[in-house]
Amino acid sequence: MTENELKRMVAAAALQSVRSGMTLGLGTGSTTRFFIEMLGEKMQKGELKNVQGVPTSEATAALARSWKIPLVSLDEVSTLDLAVDGADEVSPDLGLIKGLGKALLREKIVEIHAQRLLIIVHEAKLSTRLGALAPLPVEIAPFAARATVRWLATLGCRAELWCDSQGQPYVTDNGHYLARCWFDGGIPDPEKLARRLSARPGVMEHGLFLNMADEVLVASASGVYALGV
Repeated sequence: MTENELKRMVAAAALQSVRSGMTLGLGTGSTTRFFIEMLGEKMQKGELKNVQGVPTSEATAALARSWKIPLVSLDEVSTLDLAVDGADEVSPDLGLIKGLGKALLREKIVEIHAQRLLIIVHEAKLSTRLGALAPLPVEIAPFAARATVRWLATLGCRAELWCDSQGQPYVTDNGHYLARCWFDGGIPDPEKLARRLSARPGVMEHGLFLNMADEVLVASASGVYALGV
C-alpha cells in the first residue's frame, strides 16, 4: 500500500466524525489535503450541509475555496466543533511534532480553540520519543534570526535556519522565518523544552503540540486504528 493510499484511508476515516452544521479547523499538509478534498466532495453532493472551516494557512484557505467550502475566521466564531490536522511525529502519550508544512503558528492558534483535535497520520509517523524521527520546526522573528538559531543550538540539538534551494529563508504566512532543530536520539524532556522555547524572545512559536490531541487516527496496511480513545 502506497503512502498516498494510507493518507486517503485515514482522511476518509476522519471524515466520519464530521456532521452537518459543524465549524471545523482545517489543518495544513498532504494528509489534511485529502481530508479537505473529500469534505468538499461530500458538501457538493449535499451529503454534508452548513459546514464551515477555519483554515490554518493560506494554502489551506485556497484549497478549501476551490472546493467551495465556506470559510470564517476565529474572530467570527467562539469555538470550533472539531479540528482535523496531520502531524510529523506522534509519541505514545499523543505528544506531537508539527509544523514541517510551515504553518505551525496558525495551526496552534486555531487548534487550541477546538473542542476536539483529531490528528490523522500513517504508521511511519509513530515514535517512542518525540524528535527521534522528525526535526522540530521553530518559527522565529526575522530580526536577529541567526542569533536566535545560535541560541537554539545550545539546547542540545543541531539547529539551522530553514532556507530554500536558493539559500533564501522561507517566510511563513505570518512574515516570520523558520528554523529546524535535530535532536540526536530524540528530545529528552519535551515539556521542559517547550517552556524554554516559549519564554525566549525571538521565538514566535514552536512545533511541540503537547497535551492538545484528543485522538490520533493511524493508517496501516491492515486498516485504520485509533490512539487516545
